Amino acid sequence: MRPIPDDLIRVHEEWHSVYQQLAVRPHTHLRRRLLALSTQVLSHPHWQGRPSRAWAALHGARHVRPAT
Repeated sequence: MRPIPDDLIRVHEEWHSVYQQLAVRPHTHLRRRLLALSTQVLSHPHWQGRPSRAWAALHGARHVRPAT
């Protein structure tokens, strides 16, 4: 599996930060930022080819699908 690119990790970390801020103070600009970051994460070229494995790597082993 390819390593996760640094830019994708940074965007994902910012996504978590904005999500936590939104939980504390629900403002429109934070919701919009979260949507923009979600788009960046989901449309990143890293996901092309093997989306489920790459997504699981980013989110941790608890999301890995069992082999069939």
